[in-house]
Amino acid sequence: MKEMQLNNKHGSLFSLIRDTRPSIPALAFAIILSVVSTLVGLVIPMFTKNLVDGFSLSSISSTQIVLIAAAFIAQTIAGGVSIYLLNYAGQKVVASLRDRLWKKLLVLPVSYYDQNRVGETSSRMTNDTLILKTLISEHATAFFSGIISIVGSVAVLLYLNWKMTLIMFTVIPIAALILVPLGRQMYKISRGMQDETAAFSATLNQVLSEVRLVKASNAESREYANGKEGITNLFRFGVREGKVSAWIGPVISLVLMMLLVVIIGYGGMQVSSGVFTAGELVAFILYLIQIVMPMTQLTTFFTQFQKAKGATERIIETLNAEEEEYTGGIESPAANQPIQVENVSFSYNRDEQILHQISFELQPGKVTAIVGPSGSGKTTLFSLLERFYLPDEGRILLGSQPIDEFSLRSWRRQIGYVSQDSSMMAGTIRENLCYGVDREVHEQEIWKAAEMAYADQFIRDLPGGLDTDVGERGLKLSGGQRQRLAIARALLRDPKILMLDEATSSLDSQSEVVVQKALLNLMNGRTTVVIAHRLSTVVRADQILFIDKGKLTGKGTHAELLQSHEMYRKFATQQFQKSAEEEPFLTEKSGDY
Repeated sequence: MKEMQLNNKHGSLFSLIRDTRPSIPALAFAIILSVVSTLVGLVIPMFTKNLVDGFSLSSISSTQIVLIAAAFIAQTIAGGVSIYLLNYAGQKVVASLRDRLWKKLLVLPVSYYDQNRVGETSSRMTNDTLILKTLISEHATAFFSGIISIVGSVAVLLYLNWKMTLIMFTVIPIAALILVPLGRQMYKISRGMQDETAAFSATLNQVLSEVRLVKASNAESREYANGKEGITNLFRFGVREGKVSAWIGPVISLVLMMLLVVIIGYGGMQVSSGVFTAGELVAFILYLIQIVMPMTQLTTFFTQFQKAKGATERIIETLNAEEEEYTGGIESPAANQPIQVENVSFSYNRDEQILHQISFELQPGKVTAIVGPSGSGKTTLFSLLERFYLPDEGRILLGSQPIDEFSLRSWRRQIGYVSQDSSMMAGTIRENLCYGVDREVHEQEIWKAAEMAYADQFIRDLPGGLDTDVGERGLKLSGGQRQRLAIARALLRDPKILMLDEATSSLDSQSEVVVQKALLNLMNGRTTVVIAHRLSTVVRADQILFIDKGKLTGKGTHAELLQSHEMYRKFATQQFQKSAEEEPFLTEKSGDY
């Protein structure tokens, strides 16, 4: 069904506009006014004909002057209001489309963003919709009024002199022979232009968001070359578009001017032979002008329409992408039941499997630590628990129910997730701590969470306190400060399930000790899963899972794994050697070393 929609380009564009539910009364009134304006314009040449045929000062009455003036004024007012209403309707359509796209982008799964660069996706929101806005707001008016003007003028011309009108019709197949192949070229160029614009936007977003890495790596020249390549490609598409546009306008104008010359020449012969009056020839020429001008406008509309079709395809692809279902399913019960992972396998693509037949159980109120070499699949396992992805095989259950039967909103509401990159949104500390909390949060709660995360002291030392701006992605704060705020944000959610992905990786030893103690208090009565490379994070866990190359190779307590798992013993020994001097309190728990 989706393929049929994409293949039917015209239907896709019109159905996309229809789905935005444009204001039908405003559109209807605008079209009516456009018809009125055009009809008035069709009457004016007939006034001119009568003036030319019976021209004398005595023949011009005040009534004729008033009627002509009224006709011009009515045409001007009706045309102006029509243009405004169509522009307003066009803006509403584009705003509604952008609203649909924005809502869609927020509910697309993480896997979509794995496959599509953020810059390209944002380009669909801005550049592609801008093309549709231009088509609707600027060119649709000319299209409707132009069609009416051409049809009305042709009808009057057939009435005045059908032979001359038939001569005029010879231009239609000539114009079609020019417009159709050029239109196809414009469509191909437009698609390429939109893709290249999206790719260039993605490059800009990536480089500018990581500008510190670029400068620290002396990579300015390399990134300049990459950006220069995108600029050059956009220039080439622009030149190709300019070539097509350069042919369309002038060639059509040439054809129409030749037609005008033929009509004037043939009409002059008709006047000299007495078949045609001078007034009729003037009226015929005026009507011909009312055909020529809209034809030029229709040519522009046709060109823009081809560009809009290319943009529409990309927008529809995004709107048709599979999204997460937040409200479907049953409400998740309180997470005071075991979480069972049964024979779970997962791969981001079919070429490389990340997890292989993983099985374990998380007991409620207990702490489970996941350790292993980098790249072994620990964070991927977290993503599956969070339902960012679905397993390729196996299932994850809360009690006896698979977690994918619960609504996403109710399931994720129970999870407090602290990632190793400690993500921050632009805004204040207060806004970041309360981010995603769907209830009113009192300041006392905020300070309590900050205190438990060992963040209260540095917040008080900042000039703005909780209202201090953290900068884009929290760049005004240190890594340790960002990490502590991320922990405080998780604490503020009061989750039933804690997921800590290297939650203390950015902290110094002193801060880590305090945060560890705070986390121990928070873990009481909650199901907690911890990923860490540092021994201090996992040594007191109720259960430790050792994952290597996507396989669960060991399971047990710290003491049990020291005895039975060689890789864990090496891991623990190395970690102990690194941290013994920094964390002497751990030696009390490490008698088995």
